[in-house]
Amino acid sequence: MRIENIEKTRLTADVFEEKNFGSSFSDHMLVCEFKENEWQEPVIKPYGQINFTPAMHALHYGQACFEGMKAFKGENGDVFLFRPEKNFERINKSAERLAMPAIPKEIFLDGLKALIDLDRAWVPSKYGMSLYIRPVIFSTEEIISARGSNSFMFVILTSIAPDYYNKPLRVKVADHYSRAANGGVGYAKAAGNYGASFYPTGLAKEEGFDQVIWTDAATHSYFEEAGTMNIFVRIEDKLLTAPISDRILNGVTRDSLILLAEKNGMTVEQRPIEVSEVYEANQNGSLKEVFGCGTAVVLNNFSAIGYADKVMELPEITEESWGPQLKKQMNEIQYGIADDPFGWRVLVERK
Repeated sequence: MRIENIEKTRLTADVFEEKNFGSSFSDHMLVCEFKENEWQEPVIKPYGQINFTPAMHALHYGQACFEGMKAFKGENGDVFLFRPEKNFERINKSAERLAMPAIPKEIFLDGLKALIDLDRAWVPSKYGMSLYIRPVIFSTEEIISARGSNSFMFVILTSIAPDYYNKPLRVKVADHYSRAANGGVGYAKAAGNYGASFYPTGLAKEEGFDQVIWTDAATHSYFEEAGTMNIFVRIEDKLLTAPISDRILNGVTRDSLILLAEKNGMTVEQRPIEVSEVYEANQNGSLKEVFGCGTAVVLNNFSAIGYADKVMELPEITEESWGPQLKKQMNEIQYGIADDPFGWRVLVERK
């Protein structure tokens, strides 16, 4: 691995007050090219532009996937990653589905640690804030033939992450547009999954909602995901979440919350969740809470769900609500405040 042209930091105090997620980028990035059928030496260099032509393959055919991760700073200044091996495994699963070459472990994990170590001053020390990490692979061949590319680029860039959502969300159940279908790329973090979601999300926002709850493409009868998040529903004292499939992303936060909930003695069921089941539970008072989870948001409860021509107002969040309890416990592990019984926290060593 090569580190080149290290420059004086661009970091200023007001960067940490930035309210827009993903718009303040740190000093450096990792770049690694795949050409002549192999990954080249990765380079860490100043963050900046990369030159491409309009014929770059990814612009035309969407051969691109990415990951979302975070770095956290503890009270003593130590910097931690959270389950980075899970992201390494998932990006290669996404790459395989999109006919892209697997990234070697030493490039992804060793390169990631070296980059975060170099830019550790960019990791906020304020509780609730973090440094968001975006690894991405995309096709770079200069060609517009409809076939897989022969050249690719892997980049890791980082950005200041404030609290992503600071209020309960109003969400609407999708009954026409779909996020994913059987046999598709729903389980991959493919760039196109997100681009196709912006239009129906915009329509929901025009109606006063914040996000969309995606349902199955065949019947629109079952909860699958919520916006860019996995979804959990608590009915009485059972926590339900949709099972992983080729339509649903295997979220690292989702998996962590399931393990954390079970450690707390909470009953968790991974099974299909019918929209009508949630509506009926809301009507009879057994629906306690619904929340989404993901890397950027960690966990966010919902305040209302739009369903057909109705709006289900959800119970007010209290100290007894499971969502805030689980979020607090996970945050305390991520920031090094609490013990880590799962071995999730990975220290970024100073080198």
